[in-house]
Amino acid sequence: MKRPEKMIIYNLFPLLAGKFTNWEKHLLRASEMGFNWVFVNPIQRPGTSGSLYSIADYYDFNPLLVDKRIRKAPGQQAKEAMAAAEKMGLKMMVDLVINHCSVDSDLIQLHPEWFSWEAKGRVAHPFCLENGKKVVWKDLAKFDHRNTRDKEGLFQFFLDVVNFLIKLGFKGFRCDAAYQIPQSLWKRLIGETKRVHPDVLFFAETLGCPADRTRKTAGAGFDYIFNSSKWWDFHSYWLMEQYDLTRDIAPSVSFPESHDTMRLCEELDGNIEGLKQRYLFSAMFSAGVMMPMGYEFGFRRKLHVVKTGPEDWEETNINLVSFITTVNKIKAEHAIFQEEAPTEILYHDNPHVLPMWKASISTKEESLLIFNKDIHSKQPFYAESLQEFIQAGAPLVDVSPEYAMDYIPVPFSYDLRPGQGMVLITSRNLALED
Repeated sequence: MKRPEKMIIYNLFPLLAGKFTNWEKHLLRASEMGFNWVFVNPIQRPGTSGSLYSIADYYDFNPLLVDKRIRKAPGQQAKEAMAAAEKMGLKMMVDLVINHCSVDSDLIQLHPEWFSWEAKGRVAHPFCLENGKKVVWKDLAKFDHRNTRDKEGLFQFFLDVVNFLIKLGFKGFRCDAAYQIPQSLWKRLIGETKRVHPDVLFFAETLGCPADRTRKTAGAGFDYIFNSSKWWDFHSYWLMEQYDLTRDIAPSVSFPESHDTMRLCEELDGNIEGLKQRYLFSAMFSAGVMMPMGYEFGFRRKLHVVKTGPEDWEETNINLVSFITTVNKIKAEHAIFQEEAPTEILYHDNPHVLPMWKASISTKEESLLIFNKDIHSKQPFYAESLQEFIQAGAPLVDVSPEYAMDYIPVPFSYDLRPGQGMVLITSRNLALED
């Protein structure tokens, strides 16, 4: 069986990183931490709201990212940033926003038939429901992919946008609000792109969707989806239910925070052990992991799609670079952490401890993960033998990012430090193989 691809993603938030000419230092830091992909939010020219996700011109660039001190064209500056990433072994992924554009985009006058319209001749705005309340994005105009009289024209426009971004150097697309686009469109767009560029990957953003809708969206040919493990409380059943319902359709990507969420360091009031716990869990839980820039330094200011700027770079007394580098190395070295492996939450007497078993389907690896859910206090963990938690007969080896044990004692008695996570690896009996 083909081994899964390593998917260790650093989210370079363009408004925080600043001009294309400033990206190289951030790309270098990501590469040195062991990330092999970099996700960038939209870089195209926004409308008057200034939101990254309110694109006015799909073929022009956000002026905040263009360095006017040099004579190189904006497109050339973007290409050189992509080329720098490639030299560092990084593949670049960008947001693909095709559900909507800016309400003041010229496309509305040029192709009114591409859009949804309300009564009184007003272009329709996309919306969502948050806690039962309707939230309308008035700076956005919604494309009508289902009922437009010119489906072919609208499709060809976005196929050309995809090819434009590929020519800049992007190798992947995070498809914003993927669940709101017809599955038939995604099948064709992904299929026609991969026919010419077979190595380009597509990631579906389906957060907040029921598992069945996520399955349907992912079934359009997406290579990866994003999961909701960030919101898990280390106790409820819903995460594993979602995981089991979708893992056979497409591998998923976890994240401890995103550009849409409060910074975890702010949420945890600066608790470093909680930051470590959540990154380790995200990296070990699913096939891929994604981390926004600044997490490694415990940034607290929420990323904003309009207001964030390079001046929001924070000086902190937190540095998780070494820890994240070690976690990424563990993920990169073990196929079991690069796939949607069969996973089971195990019972233990101490409710503050989470044992989790994983078994690779591409190799003979098994893993036992043991997390202290409590990020403030030590918690005892006792077992007659850790072998009782796994199926493999080979001894467990501790590859934890911190406090790794040279050998696993029997019986096993250990006081887990606040938020500590143990990563133990073993292998099913290879001697029986031909």
